[in-house]
Amino acid sequence: MSDQESPRLARFDGALGPRIVGPRDGRTGDLGGCGVRFMIWGEESGGGFSLVEHPIPPRHLCAPLHRHTREDEYSYVIEGRLGAQLGDDVVHAAVGDLIFKPRNQWHTFWNAGDTTCRILEIISPAGFEHYFDELLAGAISSDEQAERYGSEADLDSIQHLCQQHGLQFPRPGQQP
Repeated sequence: MSDQESPRLARFDGALGPRIVGPRDGRTGDLGGCGVRFMIWGEESGGGFSLVEHPIPPRHLCAPLHRHTREDEYSYVIEGRLGAQLGDDVVHAAVGDLIFKPRNQWHTFWNAGDTTCRILEIISPAGFEHYFDELLAGAISSDEQAERYGSEADLDSIQHLCQQHGLQFPRPGQQP
């Protein structure tokens, strides 16, 4: 699927044969602190989960502290070193590590290294991947995020996190 194509929003049942998502497949975009590549939409999994890849530039914060009330997230590191704050705890993960971010827990994550970090983000149940889609389109505000997706963000945490961990947090379309 090219960057311009819309996702096929229907349950994948194998009737059309096998499906392989290659390393360049899926729509991509720039969320500012990290990129996003949509690999499996919730509609394709029957709502059980969605899968996105987040390539994260060196020393970039991906999001302010935030929490979700409807879904759990799992971050699997496939390249680089990931830092995360989970509640009051700061952790680091290397290639092959999985970080669990349960619903209702304040959390954030960043590239804790000097090279690109890439993670596979499993969202369960699915749905929050559409927030990233709306964010790319510039079609959602913080109030709408809370209402539509049952999540909230602490925007005041950005400056402290950047200072504490030596990070930057460019907004979508902004150069670091």
